[in-house]
Amino acid sequence: MNLVTLLGNLLIILAIGSDQHLHTPMYFFLANLSFIDTCFTCTIIPKVLLNIHTQHHTISHTGCLVQMYFFMALALLDDFLLAVMAYDRYVAICLPLHYMAIMRPQRCVLLIVTSWFCSNLLAFSLTLLMAQFSFCASHTIPHFFCDVPPLLKLVCSDTHTFQFMMFAEAALSGVVPLTCVLVSYAHIMHTILRIHTAQGKYKVFSTCGSHLTVVTLFYGTVFLVYFQPSSSYSADTGMVASVIYTMVTPMLNPFIYSLRNRDMKGALWRLFDLGKCYTQ
Repeated sequence: MNLVTLLGNLLIILAIGSDQHLHTPMYFFLANLSFIDTCFTCTIIPKVLLNIHTQHHTISHTGCLVQMYFFMALALLDDFLLAVMAYDRYVAICLPLHYMAIMRPQRCVLLIVTSWFCSNLLAFSLTLLMAQFSFCASHTIPHFFCDVPPLLKLVCSDTHTFQFMMFAEAALSGVVPLTCVLVSYAHIMHTILRIHTAQGKYKVFSTCGSHLTVVTLFYGTVFLVYFQPSSSYSADTGMVASVIYTMVTPMLNPFIYSLRNRDMKGALWRLFDLGKCYTQ
């Protein structure tokens, strides 16, 4: 799964970078999403594979905090980027005549930079707070990586401030982007319903169907794990949901975006064709 994830996302980045037809805002955001998914997977899976291979299931305190920081930063970045991609689809479908003026290159770069800044700031603040805690309970983390809910179970000091901040940040980084996604798609659906031909409706919906699938997978599992009090956290449910959004979703993203997208399939075929060797 790890190899498929890395290969699939790297192929999407190469295809978008090598094809001039795909140098548009939509594919610029998609290339960033593939890069984030690649980094996200590399934050967790190599350590898991090493643990399985060596049967040495340990991680240092510093290593645990570093893993938690990068995991949160990249997950939040994924969250913000999905909202940005929904906004891009809204402008393309609902305001097509103004698309190039609104989604100009400078604005696209600004949206990406802002997403990176916000996600790293939020992740750093929570990691800094977690570093202040002492772990006087069992040092066995009931998880396959250093995630926030299972770590909170091991903390013996007061966690009310941390939990308040975590829920506040979850509202900022989860509910706000999700609201942007829902509002964007409400406008998109309204536009689709006003199209009279079935072919026109299908064409418009096919441009955002892939993104909707990824959004559903991502938010469904994230809400299951993080939008609940730590007292009601279940290790088994948390691990199953975590497997979906740390391994399955990043692996499925390249297939979802390439198999449902004619331009991406064409770019991939051209990329493979360039890699062929010809003899005379």
